[in-house]
Amino acid sequence: MADMQEMYDRAYDFLCDGNTEEAIAAYQAILAVDPNYVEAVHDLAHAYADAGNLENAIATANRLTELTPEDPMSFTVLSRFYQQHDMVPEAEAAAAKARMLDWKRQLLEKKQAKA
Repeated sequence: MADMQEMYDRAYDFLCDGNTEEAIAAYQAILAVDPNYVEAVHDLAHAYADAGNLENAIATANRLTELTPEDPMSFTVLSRFYQQHDMVPEAEAAAAKARMLDWKRQLLEKKQAKA
């Protein structure tokens, strides 16, 4: 069996080439082996969105926020999928969380730069 990086590279190629069904299957295969493979979770959410399956995109993006609760980008991704699904309050809440996390990161960087 191919190593995880090879599996990921193959799935990513499918996604970039617009082969969403193949990408989804490939990312699911990765996550069957390692359910916490963050990059695969992130890309699977995008593959679902590209396929027009916003319910699964949102569920997968929520999983991404669980895996990376301090990453503003995960909440930005979630916000985008909520927006696409016309879930405005949820989108605004996720975007606010992303902004808060980014401000927190900026403050920490300033503090570290002064030290």
